Amino acid sequence: MKFDYDVIVIGAGHAGCEAASASATLGAQTLLITIDMNKIAQMSCNPAVGGIAKGQIVREIDALGGRMGIVTDRSAIQFRMLNRSKGPAMWSPRAQSDRMRFSELWRRELESTPNLWMWQDSVNSLIISDGEVKGVRTALGVEFHAKAVVLTAGTFLNGLMHVGEVQTKGGRVAEPAAYGVTEQLRDYGFVTDRMKTGTPVRIDGRSVDWSQTTVQEGDNDFHTFSYLPGVKRELRQRPCHILYTNPECHRILHDSLDRSPLYNGQIQSIGPRYCPSIETKIVTFADKTEHQLFLEPEGEDTCEYYLNGFSSSLPLDVQVRALETIPAFKDIRIYRPGYAIEYDFFDPTQLYHTLETKLVSGLYFAGQVNGTTGYEEAAGQGLVAGINAALKVQGREPFVLARDEAYIGVLIDDLVTKGVDEPYRMFTSRAEYRILLRQDDADMRLTPRGYAIGLASEVRYQLLVAKKEQRDALIDFARNYSVRADVVNDWFAEIGEAPLKQSVRLYELILRPKLNIMLLADHIQALAAEIEKLEDERREEIVEAAEIAIKYKGYIERERLIAEKIHRLEDIRLAGRIDYDSVNSISTEARQKLKRINPATVAQASRIPGISPSDINILLLLLGR
Repeated sequence: MKFDYDVIVIGAGHAGCEAASASATLGAQTLLITIDMNKIAQMSCNPAVGGIAKGQIVREIDALGGRMGIVTDRSAIQFRMLNRSKGPAMWSPRAQSDRMRFSELWRRELESTPNLWMWQDSVNSLIISDGEVKGVRTALGVEFHAKAVVLTAGTFLNGLMHVGEVQTKGGRVAEPAAYGVTEQLRDYGFVTDRMKTGTPVRIDGRSVDWSQTTVQEGDNDFHTFSYLPGVKRELRQRPCHILYTNPECHRILHDSLDRSPLYNGQIQSIGPRYCPSIETKIVTFADKTEHQLFLEPEGEDTCEYYLNGFSSSLPLDVQVRALETIPAFKDIRIYRPGYAIEYDFFDPTQLYHTLETKLVSGLYFAGQVNGTTGYEEAAGQGLVAGINAALKVQGREPFVLARDEAYIGVLIDDLVTKGVDEPYRMFTSRAEYRILLRQDDADMRLTPRGYAIGLASEVRYQLLVAKKEQRDALIDFARNYSVRADVVNDWFAEIGEAPLKQSVRLYELILRPKLNIMLLADHIQALAAEIEKLEDERREEIVEAAEIAIKYKGYIERERLIAEKIHRLEDIRLAGRIDYDSVNSISTEARQKLKRINPATVAQASRIPGISPSDINILLLLLGR
């Protein structure tokens, strides 16, 4: 039995799995500790991955060499590219997953990763000496020692679930909460608070009148989460279904608000504003007579459905009576009611951008313990924390993603710079460089970085090199090939496109809003032949990449120039160079925030709420800039 490791990861949720696999892949002897080996990467809420901005994070995880995209593709039972009617900066992949298959595949990934070991137990305390983490102690009385520890406990730290008046201690249904760690770290000086999230009722599909719902099919094209060409959807694809609440449903919910833990004072913690419970919806949007709901299958063959849009902590009888007013649910049977859960989190401004804590060297936080919500946000943090834990014990340089490199970089910078006043969820609006952070080019942005540290494999890197060469060759062909007017003008007349008066470069035609490369290939033989030269398995992906690069070239270049200007402030180191207490020309509020967060650079300081442009100018003067 081995008790000494390089890195210990606490918790095998989405953050913990990515942290452990990244650490081990980088060569660190890694131990993953989880309460239940049968609940690895459990999808405790929606059995889906991705969505607006979240899908970009998953593609970034995959591009760096993480595993979430691979597991999602192989467990997917529906895939959709959201926001296709908008520009590519807004396109976001989303997949419904087979919940049990997702967990099974993740366990297989972990057990096939060299240097990674697992232990089933609960961690009661950390071993800390002289400001450095040394290991953990478990409920079984075992001590494991390590040079770095990654805490990814999710909702388990002092977790408390609510269904109406009934309260149950636990991290999620049928799983015990974890105690001791919060109290220990609070005594050590960490600032903690409580957050709340919730999940909807689970419905037995055999009791649903499907004729009263609208079918929502998935996409059936080349898009996936993983950039690896051999990773495909393997399971039977299933539709989701749309339905709506009604005034009678709202009346029952409203008349029972005094029994809701959210409204009777039973829950005092911070809840999500962007994913409200059904009782919050009927209060906040009192003028609405209906709210859209989605019935989403939990697996390839199961009858269990997740009712998206109906999160609730109301008593069981109220939830059922309200659902029975919806025509599709007149004979409803459920597997379990919706519930709310309260749990501990730590103020993320107590972290560096590596996700290492400022108070304890070698201790990293990732996931919901940092005040975030969502599988994807957790996995992105876990990947970065696992990378940095391994790099630290190996004496290597830390790994940090900038805001113009990745949504993961935006996420972490927001957390450590601004903190949270509600569960943090990623939106495209949080990223000032959305055109640079598209889902289609995450591999172009991040695979070289993952390869440089040893996380992305040689195979993955060479696939990227080949893809880039083929994309650029197609773009060069478009720049140099001339299209004669007589070749396309008859077709243009049919589709209402302005005719050519003379030959033009193919590149100019691709720039036209109504035209695209594949449409043009149907009428330009040389272009069709050029496309045929591309790899069969990745042909459509390469064509799409080339087309986006052509159509949005001006926007991309302009945003890159803005990012480069901001990078000048990123290069000006600030941490440890100024005694903020002595700077009387800066407001008291600004001095307090600068001292507490201790920003690493002037650019990070500029993003702290309450720090004004004049404050930044004063800092630059003090630095002699």
